Amino acid sequence: MAEVLKVASKSDPKKVAGAIAAVIEKDKEEVEIHAVGAAAVNQAIKAVAIARGYVAPKGFNLIAVPAFTKVEINGEEKTAIKLIVRSQK
Repeated sequence: MAEVLKVASKSDPKKVAGAIAAVIEKDKEEVEIHAVGAAAVNQAIKAVAIARGYVAPKGFNLIAVPAFTKVEINGEEKTAIKLIVRSQK
């Protein structure tokens, strides 16, 4: 099962990128990033781009596949963007 990272509009893309890189480097082949709202999706995309720079010198190539998912926030169901980030070595 893939590890899930939740990204908010105020998330620091460098910190999220570090988390993505850590998961990928732990021999996990996949991480899911959930983001609700345009600003959160923007931070998530930036984090994937930064993470790619972190892991590329180690021989990993990251691929992000976008999808929709449902998440619960404060008891309310919302539609989120799910980025499935996979590594190819």
